[in-house]
Amino acid sequence: MDLTAFKQQLASTVSALKEDLKTIRTGRANPIIVEQLMVDAYGGSAKLKVMELASITTEGSAAVVIIPFDPSTVPDIEKAILKSPLGLTPQTQGTRIIIRIPPLSAEQRDKYVKLVGQKIEEKRNVIRNHRDDIRKKIKASFDEKNLTEDDKFRLEKEIDALAQKVNEELVIVKEAKEKEIQAV
Repeated sequence: MDLTAFKQQLASTVSALKEDLKTIRTGRANPIIVEQLMVDAYGGSAKLKVMELASITTEGSAAVVIIPFDPSTVPDIEKAILKSPLGLTPQTQGTRIIIRIPPLSAEQRDKYVKLVGQKIEEKRNVIRNHRDDIRKKIKASFDEKNLTEDDKFRLEKEIDALAQKVNEELVIVKEAKEKEIQAV
């Protein structure tokens, strides 16, 4: 029984979580918060990410600057930012879009910390489901006499260890993001 697919599922779950957490505001300007926003560009004929339509930089720690490669996409990018759940208001200066990042209030910080907790719990459930799926496969293989009892217990122990290791990694990711959100 090969655990490579299980390991890949765990790794992809963690990387998906990290990408997801990048979109949560921290009160500091960071290009990552707008990179993945989907934009209906060119009159809705193309659905592209902001990072595919523009270069994104920061101006100090309080502003994100978006400079579209094609100036005709400025209004489309503005609409996408306004529609996003980020709660940010873009300002256009010629062909540049500037997003001022206001500092987070204590209430917003608490809200974002809760959101991080929810996302972590969702990924824990995904990991649990992956673990349960592979345990079912092992049990089926054991029932069909394709695995010895020793192999079954060894694999289950290895699966539990891998899942535990990933859960510990999730705790580290969660603590780091919460610390980032709480930093003033």
